[in-house]
Amino acid sequence: MSEPVTRHRTVVVIGGGQAGLSAGYHLKRRGFTGDGGPRSFVVLDAEDAPGGAWRHRWESLRMATVNGIFDLPGFPKPPIDPEEPSRTAVPRYFAAFEERAGLPIRRPVTVSRVLPGHPFRLETSDGTWHADAIINATGTWTNPVRPHYPGQETFTGLQLHTHEYVSAAALAGRRVAVIGGGISAVQLLEEISRGATTFWYTRREPVFRDGDFTPEVAGREVIAKVVADVEAGRPTGSVVSYTDLIWTPYALAAKERGALERRPMFTAIEPGGVREADGSYTPVDVILWATGFKAALAHLDPLGLRNAAGGIRLIGTRVAGEPRVHLIGFGPSQSTVGANRAGRDAVRALESYLG
Repeated sequence: MSEPVTRHRTVVVIGGGQAGLSAGYHLKRRGFTGDGGPRSFVVLDAEDAPGGAWRHRWESLRMATVNGIFDLPGFPKPPIDPEEPSRTAVPRYFAAFEERAGLPIRRPVTVSRVLPGHPFRLETSDGTWHADAIINATGTWTNPVRPHYPGQETFTGLQLHTHEYVSAAALAGRRVAVIGGGISAVQLLEEISRGATTFWYTRREPVFRDGDFTPEVAGREVIAKVVADVEAGRPTGSVVSYTDLIWTPYALAAKERGALERRPMFTAIEPGGVREADGSYTPVDVILWATGFKAALAHLDPLGLRNAAGGIRLIGTRVAGEPRVHLIGFGPSQSTVGANRAGRDAVRALESYLG
């Protein structure tokens, strides 16, 4: 019986989305190779093809309505039809980047646990790997937030999260409760309300930004707030918890259709509908949880990185107290431009630390 395969790399990058690709690019640029030598690295990606979470976006999400995809380092995006689905356009761009950069990516490889030690021990679907340092870029897509309400298990209709949503066609003619106060909730309300009766529920009254909107200024404001949280070790919230919604064309269309009539959160779920905050009852066929995602970091739990509040304190991209672990595509670097910069910064810091 053969022994389990164990391999060693100086740096293991976990995740092959935009942040992971940026880290791989900068590692290779600084002389790290994929051959297992003294300055080596590998990217372990759980997906079976390039594209990260973009491969799973709903069918109707077009490039014209995404929040913008920043160019990968050294590789400008080609012209893209604004009406092309993001689930095909972005993965095609990522695949071209991977081919050009020649990165050592292994997929599909799921990392189940990272165990402490010198080096770290990674238990994966591709055997055991050892690493002197880790750049984690697993994003949030595999960790959807699913709130629980009394009676939820008794509901006889369809319950799904944005994570499972494919298209509005399957919901046409039905009564759909959409829960969530973020950008995705508004996008889904707009398209579902074209062919279904929708009810919008949020915990707080959504705030839409009036007047001129400057993405660069607003982006800097949001990043500053998130940086303050991660540097203090506080758990980070959703993007909307740091900023307001914007009156985009799809938001205005939803408003004109009457789909943005917000209701306070219901108090319970019953077999055929929901019990409203005022005690009344609303029958619904579908409950769609557009309630966001949290960082997918369960595989790092054995390292004990979280504090008593449940947050992970960072200094730049480095975990405070563990200079061998960097988190990118996390906290302030969740945006595509932020992910690029975080990949570069993590590699610089690790190179300095590793000597």
